[in-house]
Amino acid sequence: MAAALRARVVDGTLRPGARLPNEAALAQEFGVSRPTLREALRSLAAQDLIRTAKGAGGGSYVTLPSVEGVSSFLHSSIALLADAKDVTLEDLLVARELLEIPAARIAARRRRTDDLDRLRATIPDQPLRLGPDQQYVYNQEFHSFLIDCCGNALLAMAAQPIFGVLQRNLARSRLGARFHRAVNDQHRAIAAAIERGDADAAGKEMHAHLEYLRPYYERAWRRQA
Repeated sequence: MAAALRARVVDGTLRPGARLPNEAALAQEFGVSRPTLREALRSLAAQDLIRTAKGAGGGSYVTLPSVEGVSSFLHSSIALLADAKDVTLEDLLVARELLEIPAARIAARRRRTDDLDRLRATIPDQPLRLGPDQQYVYNQEFHSFLIDCCGNALLAMAAQPIFGVLQRNLARSRLGARFHRAVNDQHRAIAAAIERGDADAAGKEMHAHLEYLRPYYERAWRRQA
């Protein structure tokens, strides 16, 4: 049921903004019960393929997925796979390297003044005065905005969920001032290479940064296990 409706959205039979028939008509058309239909509609809503409105103009309407919506859906799915041990830490780390190292190179080649200003703003001047939660917010913003600098929506949808799942366990760890100082120094080195337009250096700095983080992720995963 959900797959059939999804296919109609993907192939353009149901256009963005189109209103779906009411529940009784859809249930009759597909030969399913109302509960089965509603479960299918909830599944499509979770994928940002439909939205439901109430009131006089209520009903279910076809929408286009957003980058944020797809990324959030992937994040939830990858987190569940990781918790079930179907996706390993090594899988996540390798995928992150394959995405973020080239992303740093692309960001260096595409650098723009506004992007550089915003990237610098994600690196706190005095990180050790911040609490751990604030540190992780800056950390997430740095990596998220570096991906955004590439101007590639598919890259953002793929990279951000992987980072989010890795960050979840790391943020639960108690990491001291030395760790946070090193992370911020490494972020500055990556940003400086991007500002110079040195794609090779940006990639190397990102690779060194991810290698530095690897043992911390491994310890965090062992604790969670």
